[in-house]
Amino acid sequence: MEVKKLSISWQFLIVLVVILQILSALDFDPYRVLGVSRTASQADIKKAYKKLAREWHPDKNKDPGAEDKFIQISKAYEILSNEEKRTNYDHYGDAGENQGYQKQQQREYRFRHFHENFYFDESFFHFPFNAERRDSIDEKHLLHFSYYVNEVVPDSFRKPYLIKITSDWCFSCIHIEPVWKEAVQELEGLGVGIGVVHAGYERRLAHHLGAHSTPSILGIINGKISFFHNAVVRENLRQFVESLLPGNLVEKVTNKNYVRFLSGWQQENKPHVLLFDQGPMVPLLYKLTAFAYKDYLSFGYVYVGLRGAEEMTRQYNINVYAPTILIFKEHINKPADMIQARGLKKQVIDDFITQNKYLLAARLTSQKLFHELCPVKRSHRQRKYCVVLLTAEASKLSKPFEAFLSFALANTQDTVRFVHVYSGRQQEFTSTLLPDSEALQGQSAVSILERRNTAGRVVYKTLEDPWTGSESDKFVLLGYLDQLRKDPALLSSEAVLPDLIDELAPVFFLRWLYSASDYLADIWDGMFHSNWREMTPLLSLIFSALFILFGTVIVQAFSDSNEERESHPPDKEEVPEKAGKMEPSFTKANSSKVPKKGFVEVTELTDVTYTSNLVRLRPGHMNVVLILSSCTKTSLLQRFALEVYSFTGSSCLHFSFLSVDKHREWLEYLLEFAQDAAPVPNQYDKHFMERDYTGYVLALNGHKKYFCLFKPQKIVEEEEAMGSCGDLDSSLHLGESRGKSSCSLGSKPIKEKLSKLSLWMERLLEGSLQRFYIPSWPELD
Repeated sequence: MEVKKLSISWQFLIVLVVILQILSALDFDPYRVLGVSRTASQADIKKAYKKLAREWHPDKNKDPGAEDKFIQISKAYEILSNEEKRTNYDHYGDAGENQGYQKQQQREYRFRHFHENFYFDESFFHFPFNAERRDSIDEKHLLHFSYYVNEVVPDSFRKPYLIKITSDWCFSCIHIEPVWKEAVQELEGLGVGIGVVHAGYERRLAHHLGAHSTPSILGIINGKISFFHNAVVRENLRQFVESLLPGNLVEKVTNKNYVRFLSGWQQENKPHVLLFDQGPMVPLLYKLTAFAYKDYLSFGYVYVGLRGAEEMTRQYNINVYAPTILIFKEHINKPADMIQARGLKKQVIDDFITQNKYLLAARLTSQKLFHELCPVKRSHRQRKYCVVLLTAEASKLSKPFEAFLSFALANTQDTVRFVHVYSGRQQEFTSTLLPDSEALQGQSAVSILERRNTAGRVVYKTLEDPWTGSESDKFVLLGYLDQLRKDPALLSSEAVLPDLIDELAPVFFLRWLYSASDYLADIWDGMFHSNWREMTPLLSLIFSALFILFGTVIVQAFSDSNEERESHPPDKEEVPEKAGKMEPSFTKANSSKVPKKGFVEVTELTDVTYTSNLVRLRPGHMNVVLILSSCTKTSLLQRFALEVYSFTGSSCLHFSFLSVDKHREWLEYLLEFAQDAAPVPNQYDKHFMERDYTGYVLALNGHKKYFCLFKPQKIVEEEEAMGSCGDLDSSLHLGESRGKSSCSLGSKPIKEKLSKLSLWMERLLEGSLQRFYIPSWPELD
């Protein structure tokens, strides 16, 4: 009996081994190896291969499995870089050029034969977390790092995004899938952006988002990331999206405040929108619409079931049984447009809002608005004319403006747009359009212009007489517009208009207050919701600051007590002694050119100091980092200290050094954004791991995410000299020189690499150096 049981167990073990072999044979997926999707372009495939080849190169990675991993990466790139092999693999699962289909048929036959003999159910091999069988909704919304940075983040200033972080072999991801599908279908129809990030393929993006576990759900609005921490229920997801939106998007309007709300068009320079509905809460679709068009319109909501709304519904003849949207422009007694339907859809509302984005005669308050209202001429069939009223600012509507507004209301030409400008706020713009005669000084004037390019060049014609709003003025303007349709040469004057001043931009104090409130909100959210890995840099910074603060106080207290014990000068001698020391200390404190210290404080940039010295660097501060190796550390640091010593008086500059032997990958990642100044060698070059970066200097601005590059002139001269040799292969010499120059050269040639660093530092302080921007700072492993 025991022998029989043993034979059955051996049979089961053999079957299990056969299954694992079949699955491993089918498991090689070049897309998964390179971490790209099946729709990835050749550029994305090449970039992924380049990154993985550097990471798993056997000469660099000492992992025992690095060589096998590198072979898989090379094989995957060989298949996907060839369009014919890639097509064969997509169709038949094999990269062969002629026998891919036959191999696939043989494999399917063997699998079916094995399946029929052992009577396994098909669901046994159906893994819902497999990438090839991923849900179509997730495939539609898959995100990549470049698309996220270039598309999602800018688009989040017009609509919120809901993003799910998932991965293979994630059983919790399977449990939330039905709820996620329902929420996506509802929220996407309302205008919410949807994204899915596969943490296994897009590790860089998942780490950038701060998602260290799967499944994770987060929201992005105005470029800011917020995590979802409640139970994954459809209603909770809807409330989470609604909580992302600002609270002041829609104003509750009643009989008491509707006149004030609609009269705000003159100060805000925007049309005002009113939604009449039966619900006490503002619909989410209306809030999303208000967020998308917050720069162009102001939105209000009227609850028709409220007792204080009867006067408005009666005045504007509102049907309280169906949602109604009214748009008011310059006249608050009569809406400019309206729409009414029981089931308002997003597309219908967007089309309705887009047609009424501007006032009838909007005021030019910024250059951006000028570009939108008066676009540049593209062709003879796309001529756009702007009729500009140059008038003085008044608390109430003046007669010239009311006449101009009535003329704009009666206009039926699509090629003419009416705008007005306050001459007192836009003086340069007004003086350019007004003629030299003094007849129009202090009075309103009308000018017709057509823009020719974005640099400000326009052709225009200003009416000779002042604009008083009389019937004769309207008749003259109408005659010019009729003549302009037949003869565009009527606009005989030409000028270059200056850029308009942004009148509605917030003052510096408000901008600083908004930034401070956002920063405090991020800290508050991080303290209560982020995990300890995310909190480590912040806690480290707090404890370091407390340690420095209390340490300084204690040292100062002991030093003061020792001085009091040691020296007790007489009262009569104390006054002259202090008076004698006053003048030197005053002179030294007011000398900004003298360095603050008698030495240069240079710290090593490591994973411990990386966050405080770069990522969390205060606005306006820069870290000047010297790149060196272990054999050039002493000589380069001495010359570096001499070159930058005269600049240590600036409190905004910090000095560090970085070892290229430890952090070469981090350095080459930054240099990829400065290809024109310091090109990284091609990965096909066998010497691409030996490039010498010693002597490079990077000025890193951690807050604005850019850097300036100093490349030693000595390296350029050596490369040109070796490139001119004709006896040997220049590329071979160049690779050898790069690998050996840092240690084989003497101390004097190494120091000469930094001979022009002081001149470069002067240009850095002037702000005349080229800046290379990056999307985010990489980790310093």
